[in-house]
Amino acid sequence: MTMEERKPKILLAEDDTNLGMVLKNYLELNDYDVELCRDGILALAAFRREKFDICLLDIMMPNMDGFKLAEEIRDVDPDIPLFFLSAKTMKEDIIQGYKLGADDYISKPFDSELLLLKIKAILKRNQELNNKEEEVHEFVIGSYTFNSRLRTLAHNGETHTLSPKENELLHMLCEHKNDLLPRELALKKIWGSDTYFNGRSMDVYIAKLRKYLKDDPNIEIVNIHGNGFRLVVKD
Repeated sequence: MTMEERKPKILLAEDDTNLGMVLKNYLELNDYDVELCRDGILALAAFRREKFDICLLDIMMPNMDGFKLAEEIRDVDPDIPLFFLSAKTMKEDIIQGYKLGADDYISKPFDSELLLLKIKAILKRNQELNNKEEEVHEFVIGSYTFNSRLRTLAHNGETHTLSPKENELLHMLCEHKNDLLPRELALKKIWGSDTYFNGRSMDVYIAKLRKYLKDDPNIEIVNIHGNGFRLVVKD
């Protein structure tokens, strides 16, 4: 059963009873199936027990905070969309959230309608990425072989499976090999918008790709400050 044939399922981890119930009811009125958990340990147990399409995590929760919960969720599924809903607005907290792979960091109090629009946008993006059929899906990058359909990066007999975002970003870099991949283009296509925080998230994924490709000195992902990135492959 595809997401179009069922209600998208949301894991909502929120220890504020009133806010949790209000948000759960609001999302259910808008055709989402919501599992509300009051602390991080219960939320992690639910995540391991059931299949979810997106996670909404408060940060300040008893027993296990949202940051630790996000780490545990990412160990199970590195690609599930994840939003932090938090009263913590310090820049350091926001940056930490994005370093943990958050798709968005929403400060409390927030507009429920805006949250709903963001949820719809991220689920639509993921559905499009999952359904996308690539005409060109095999690339030779120096001594590496990249298959974007299988999400595999092979080198010296070893194969690494990329996450969907890593895969899409490397695919776009390959399409623009030795040329500029505009930062705004990649952000809008993969992250849905070119906000500052999405930009920080993309920088984390660029760092991951550099690490994966580090064994070939003829490959470099160059940051063109303020403009984007170049996948440079020397002959």
